[in-house]
Amino acid sequence: MKRNVKFLLPLLALTLIACTSDGESDLEEMEEMEEPNGPVTYNANIRAIINSNCLNCHSDPTRNGAPFSLTDFQQVSVRADNGSLSRAINKQTGDAGAMPPSGRLPQTTIDLIDQWIDEGFLEQ
Repeated sequence: MKRNVKFLLPLLALTLIACTSDGESDLEEMEEMEEPNGPVTYNANIRAIINSNCLNCHSDPTRNGAPFSLTDFQQVSVRADNGSLSRAINKQTGDAGAMPPSGRLPQTTIDLIDQWIDEGFLEQ
């Protein structure tokens, strides 16, 4: 029994030390986005986000089982209009239907997409 305690005690101490290194800086956004000047538009603000985060699967033709393409304004605006775009990006990583599957977008990016939708998803 003493031998088990001698083994487990350092392991427990190491675990506690590792957990205490977490800080608020770990929760900060990975990517800061500039506030848009004027209304948020697909061409100026949203297209680059979609291209870098969605087109690995939602290309034309689609890959990895994606059910639809998001390669142009028309395709993205359909998803914005029916609410599926906002629902998917606002889910937590690991939830069914959360997008992108590689991990949740930074909150500032989600907020920008939601602002674009709220403002009527303008193209230009």
